[in-house]
Amino acid sequence: MLQTTTAPETGIAHPEGVTADEFRAALARLAAGVVLVTAHDPEDGPRGEDVGMTATAFVSVSLEPPLVMVSVRNGSRMDDLLEHQPLWAVSILSESQRHIAGRFAMKGRISDRLLFEDIPYERGEITGAPLVRGALSLLECRTEQRVVAGDHTLVIGRVLRADTPSSESGPLTYFRGRYRFLA
Repeated sequence: MLQTTTAPETGIAHPEGVTADEFRAALARLAAGVVLVTAHDPEDGPRGEDVGMTATAFVSVSLEPPLVMVSVRNGSRMDDLLEHQPLWAVSILSESQRHIAGRFAMKGRISDRLLFEDIPYERGEITGAPLVRGALSLLECRTEQRVVAGDHTLVIGRVLRADTPSSESGPLTYFRGRYRFLA
């Protein structure tokens, strides 16, 4: 017999018996690193537009070839851009960059142009995407594959360039719905 439960807050029924709220609460106990994924949209305006999003669903996929994966919400600005722009970048944020993570994670936020305004960054040599100065690691990627998975798309990218700037700082992590630092 197939059992279905319904989450009163979300109204989403799951035939396998777990609600969206139960799933979210369970996975909030998994600590994750925090990254800023960026891309440059050359077709948006006379000089193009930089786009950024905070992500915690980011992992290494393969060493040969070097692949990483980021999960982006379907229909988001980043999803729409990465559908036609294969080049993107990742800045693995340090504990001192919590303000950057929060800024690019806001819902109903202001334009991306304003979000980048006072953040020190350089343009990627290969992608032209913003790479945040002071980040623990910087990656430039080219999309190899896109896989729709529920309400997100998994974007798998080949790492074309990796840099590990000298940094004594620790990583920014996300745990139980809050940004945290390693002790």
